Amino acid sequence: MQYENMVQGTFIKRPNRFIAHIVIGGKEEICHVKNTGRCRELLPEGARVWCQQFDDPKRKTKFDLITVQKGQRLINMDSQAPNKAAMEWLQSGGLGKISHLRAESKWGDSRFDFYFEKDGKPCYLEVKGVTLENDGVCAFPDAPTERGTKHLRELTALVRQGLGAYVLFVIQMPDVKYLHPNDETDPAFGKALREAHAAGVQVLAMCCHVTESTMDITHPVLLKL
Repeated sequence: MQYENMVQGTFIKRPNRFIAHIVIGGKEEICHVKNTGRCRELLPEGARVWCQQFDDPKRKTKFDLITVQKGQRLINMDSQAPNKAAMEWLQSGGLGKISHLRAESKWGDSRFDFYFEKDGKPCYLEVKGVTLENDGVCAFPDAPTERGTKHLRELTALVRQGLGAYVLFVIQMPDVKYLHPNDETDPAFGKALREAHAAGVQVLAMCCHVTESTMDITHPVLLKL
């Protein structure tokens, strides 16, 4: 996936979840943050960032914050990027031969990121974007997520009814060692993930190649439950 009209900047502060103050071209600009997570470890003052610029008078801001440099690693922090990258990955054969692929599909009272059919079986897949990293070790979530736990329980119910169920962790950075559930932050999610895996939900973790203006799913990452 490719972003157009990218410009480099320097992060100053994030007064709330939705906006950040960034110096771009010597001028302080207000940017939309496309990730409502805490992301504190990604955005220390002075962090080098890349933003997408828009020339749309209807927008409240001219810029979206997309990519940040943390140490030697580029991290995409756009919360919409994992689903877009997952769609490209699925279309290119990431899970082998599938058919009837579509996004945003309902099952009962639930809505999942993707529906497809594989080996004649209806399947549902939920995507989780990962940006929390420490010394190459990634964790999810970075904040308690009742919605994420609910998704896992619903995927477990799908498997018990004979359908295919997947959760795909898209790690929005390259060169990581492994991913684990963040039990310290959200023990309920970790418990639900282990139960889902034991029930037969396919749990996948995939690394990405990230540049200032692109993000593509590349290869599996070890998952430690």
